[in-house]
Amino acid sequence: MSKHVFFAHANGFPSGTYGKLFAALSPEYQVAHLQQHAHDPRFPVDDNWRNLVDELIHHLEQQPEPVWGVGHSLGGVLHLHAALRCPQLYKGVVMLDSPVLTRADQWVIRAAKRLGFIDRLTPAGRTLGRREEFADLDTARQYFAGKTLFRGFDPECFDAYLQHGLRRDGDRLRLSFDPATEISIYRGVPHTSPGLARHLKVPLAVVRGRQSRVVMPHHTRSVDRLPHGESLSMPGGHMFPLQRPQDTAQLLKTIFARWERQAGQGRCA
Repeated sequence: MSKHVFFAHANGFPSGTYGKLFAALSPEYQVAHLQQHAHDPRFPVDDNWRNLVDELIHHLEQQPEPVWGVGHSLGGVLHLHAALRCPQLYKGVVMLDSPVLTRADQWVIRAAKRLGFIDRLTPAGRTLGRREEFADLDTARQYFAGKTLFRGFDPECFDAYLQHGLRRDGDRLRLSFDPATEISIYRGVPHTSPGLARHLKVPLAVVRGRQSRVVMPHHTRSVDRLPHGESLSMPGGHMFPLQRPQDTAQLLKTIFARWERQAGQGRCA
């Protein structure tokens, strides 16, 4: 059975930020990832994230075997859409605080785009005008430590964000994840899907943060009704993979092991 995980990060959080989670998955699982999605000029951000799914599929096709796809927020949706298009590349998909959108959700998003209030529906509005550069690391640390989004971060994950989320630009530090790209991703949030979730051919788990308002009760109900779907929860908010990386890794191992047993039983039946 596959011991390969391909991880896809949340919008604005380079994969290096999740290093403690990756370390906790090893040595049982090998974790592959892109350092930053949406920064390859071959796959520019577009509406409904089709190019970003193309980018993910491009890299999955280079993996030695089908993977366990794990994605946080943006990354979870990318894996779901990729698995609907190319199920042969996957053993299963785990979405970390990432909703499987219902038809009603998609209708609201479509309307928000057409009527011009998508920035209020997504974090794009809060991202506009955000500080992009800093004089030094201490200034950046102080700035991000004061933000609600980073509250409760595991200290090592917070340090990893400062290391991977910033780059040297002359004598200053700048965000390594292009802010304009981050906003474009939010504005392009999908109101369509390459297929119906109930037609997904691999197991799907959605893990929500118990204090998060991203995955809502109607999302978990719809996932539980899927033929191969299940919903689980973890303590913490939307950023729980970076608040509790070791607990998240343990839950992932438990999910993968159970899916492997079920696949084995299916072959023997």
